[in-house]
Amino acid sequence: MMPGMAWLSYLLVGLLLLTLMGAALLLWQRAPARNKIPRAQKRREAALQQMAALAQRLRQKEPGLDPKPILELPLVKLAQKLRTEELSLESVLCSYLEEALKAHQEVNCLTDFLGECEEQLQTLKKLKKSERGLLYGVPISLKDTYNCMGHDSTCGLAQFLEKPAAEDGVIVTALKAQGAIPFVKTNIPQTLLSFECSNPIYGQTLNPLNLKKTSGGSSGGEGALLGKGGSILGMGTDTGGSIRIPASFCGVCGLRTTGYRLSYSGVASAVKGKKSVTTVPGPMAQDVDSLVLCLRALLSEDMHRLDPTVPPMPFREEVYSSNRPLRIGYYESDGFTQPSPSMARAVRLTSRLLQDAGHQVIPFSIPHVEYAVEHLYTGGLLADGGATLLEKLKGDIVDPCIKSLFNTLNLPDSLKLFLAWILKYIEPRYSQNLKESCGVGTPKKLWEQHTAVEEYQQEFIAKWRSLDLDVLLAPALGPVFYVGYPAKAGESSSYMSLYNMLNFPVGVVPVTTVTLQDEEELAFYKGYYRDSFDRNFQEAVSGSMGLPVAVQCIALPWEEEMCLRFMKEVETLAKNQRRPK
Repeated sequence: MMPGMAWLSYLLVGLLLLTLMGAALLLWQRAPARNKIPRAQKRREAALQQMAALAQRLRQKEPGLDPKPILELPLVKLAQKLRTEELSLESVLCSYLEEALKAHQEVNCLTDFLGECEEQLQTLKKLKKSERGLLYGVPISLKDTYNCMGHDSTCGLAQFLEKPAAEDGVIVTALKAQGAIPFVKTNIPQTLLSFECSNPIYGQTLNPLNLKKTSGGSSGGEGALLGKGGSILGMGTDTGGSIRIPASFCGVCGLRTTGYRLSYSGVASAVKGKKSVTTVPGPMAQDVDSLVLCLRALLSEDMHRLDPTVPPMPFREEVYSSNRPLRIGYYESDGFTQPSPSMARAVRLTSRLLQDAGHQVIPFSIPHVEYAVEHLYTGGLLADGGATLLEKLKGDIVDPCIKSLFNTLNLPDSLKLFLAWILKYIEPRYSQNLKESCGVGTPKKLWEQHTAVEEYQQEFIAKWRSLDLDVLLAPALGPVFYVGYPAKAGESSSYMSLYNMLNFPVGVVPVTTVTLQDEEELAFYKGYYRDSFDRNFQEAVSGSMGLPVAVQCIALPWEEEMCLRFMKEVETLAKNQRRPK
C-alpha cells in the first residue's frame, strides 16, 4: 500500500473511532434520562388507575349520580351550592374525576393524580359553615410546575424527575386554605419555552376542539382540560403567553397577573433568574366570573403571610364593580406580525360593541415594536446565551417542539453571527434572533439591557397616559395552530410576549369563531416580512373554521381588578351579540 493511502486509512479509522466514541458518550450521558422516563410513565399510569378507582368508590356511594347538571354549573354557582350543602363534596369530585379521565383519553392532558384529594375532602367536611372558604369543595387542576408535596414538578425535563416536592407551594397552600381541592396536574412542553405542548416524558397534548391542532403552551394541559370540561378552574404560568395562548386556542379565559402580585414561590421553572421577562402565575377558567372568584380567594391575607415578598394588596372590589364608562385604546395589528383575518376582525367587532355600549374607543400603536420584541423580549429571555436552558437539557431527549431552539443555542457564537449576517436580508427576524441568542456577554451589558427595558416601559406608559386610557384592547394570537407549527411560526407570539417584558396584567376572552370569510381572506395573507415565519403562520392557522377567536384585555401594572372589569364587559357584550335575537 502507498504511504499516502495508509495515512488516509489510519485517518478514516481514527475518525470512525471518534464518531463511535462520541455516540457512545452521548448514549451514556442520556442513560439516566432514558432510565427515568419509563419509570415516570409507569408512575403516571398507576396514578391514573388510582384516580379511576377513587371515582368508582365515590360513585358506589352515590349510584344515582348524574354528573351532567354538576358539570354544567358555572364556578360561582357550584361554589355556592357546595358551601350551602345543596351538593355534596363527593358528587362534585366524582363528576370531575370522571370527566377529566375522559378528557385525558382524548387529548393526553394529565401528568399526575393528586391522591391526597380524598383525605383533603374528608378534612373539609369537618369544617363548620363559618370556616368554609370561597372555593370550598371546588376541584381544581394545576399546571405540572406547581409544587405539591410528594409529587414531581417536571417542566417536561428528565433532570427534574424523581425529585418530589417537600411541601406545597404558596399558591397551592393558599388555594387549599380557601377550600379548593387540587386533584390533577397537567401537561406542559419541555422547558416550558414553547407554545406547543409536548415533552419526551408524557407526550403531546392535543386541542379538544380539533385533534389535528395543538392545545397551545406552555399551560397546554390546562387549556385542553378546561376546554374539554374536565376541570372548572386551573392554575397556569405565563412567560411569553403561556396562559393566554392555550386559553385563546382552547376557547377559555385566562389571566396573566402582574409579576409579584401573586407568589411564585413553590413553582418550578427551567430557567430562573430572568429579570427583563417576568414569568407569572395566573388562573384559567370557563368564564371571567371564575377568574374573579379565584383572584378574590388568592388575594386573601394568606398570600402575604405565606410569602412576605408579595405586597399585602387584597382584591379591590370597588374597582372591579365600578360601572363608569372606560377610555379604551385598541390596535388590530402590532406592526410586527400581520394578524390573521379573524384576529383583526375580533378586535374590530369588540371595539364596535364597546363603543355602542357607551365606552370611548381610541386607536393606539405599539412604539418601536421590532426593537421591543426582538431586542428587549428575546434578548432578555436569552440573556445568558441559553446556557441555563442547555444545562437543563444535558443528557435528556430533546423534544421536537424545542429542537430548533436547542440546535440554534448549541451553535458557536461566531457561527451564529456569520449566519445572521448571511440571512440579514432574506430572513431578517431569524437573523436578529441568532444575534440575540449569543446573550449579552457581560454583567455591564446585562444591566444595560435591564435599563433599556425600564426605559421602554416608561415610554409605553407615557404614551398610554397621553391618551388618558383606562385599558387597552389587542388581538390574541389565533386561531389555533396545527401540531408542529409553533416552532416554525414562533415570531407571531409577539402579540402576547410584549406584555411579559412590560409586566402588565393581561386577560384573554373568546369573542367569536372563525368564519368562512376569514378562511377565504387567509388565502391572500402575505405577512409584513414575507419570510418563512409569515409563510408558516399562514399554514399554521388555516383549516380553523368554527374554532374560537379571542381578544386580549390589558391594564397597567397592579390593576388586575381593572383588567377583570374590562374582561367582564367584553365577555358580556360578546355573549349578548352571539345570542339569537
